[in-house]
Amino acid sequence: MHDQQRIALATGANKGIGFEIARQLAQAGAHVIVGARDRAKAVSTVEALAARDLTAEPVQIDLDDHAGVARAAAHVGTRHGRLDILVNNAGIVDAADGPPGMAALEAVRRIMDTNFLGTLAVTQAMLPLLRRAPAARIVNLSSSLGSLTVNGDPDSAYYDARLIGYNASKAALNMLTVQLAQELRGTRIAVNSVSPGYVKTDLTGHNGFMTPEEGARLPVAYALLGEERVVSGRFVEPGGAMPW
Repeated sequence: MHDQQRIALATGANKGIGFEIARQLAQAGAHVIVGARDRAKAVSTVEALAARDLTAEPVQIDLDDHAGVARAAAHVGTRHGRLDILVNNAGIVDAADGPPGMAALEAVRRIMDTNFLGTLAVTQAMLPLLRRAPAARIVNLSSSLGSLTVNGDPDSAYYDARLIGYNASKAALNMLTVQLAQELRGTRIAVNSVSPGYVKTDLTGHNGFMTPEEGARLPVAYALLGEERVVSGRFVEPGGAMPW
């Protein structure tokens, strides 16, 4: 493998937007590490990419298993010595989530544990490897539902989408982006929150306006940001900047 080839890890890359992010990064010439909770699914995803003449490798990474996350980071470090791109894509919804007065507390806890704490665990574990890259990129897959401005706007199309667990988890993820960007000022690591848009995936019950292929384009663009266009600490969607 060429030393200059970018090493990219995408979590939850076995289906939906995650798979498309992995495919598009591989197509752009990156060496993709397919992260999935189930190792067999990671392996089958690598095989699916190989069938398209794209090279990738599997790694088991379950956001709720912090010891496993540390093992995955050690594995990446041993094999590659650095990480150029981290796409924090993995996330969950829960049928028992809902408005604040009705949501099941355990459902909210599960969502926060995975979408926020799990992503934080992965980011902390991978940061030493990202610091070794010439110019690293972190992309946090956020959502319009994570915008406090959007949630508080009666004219917003998302105003009635009251899912206290999911929306709060994405708002917390945005806080991670803001604080991490500030913490990493002066380094060669950029971190941004990217809302892919309303995409037809298992997560949305296959509702939505966009295909996974379309939804992956913006996260991939931010993963591949060149030095001349680098920004950090932004929250963006396909239409442009999103309000926090």
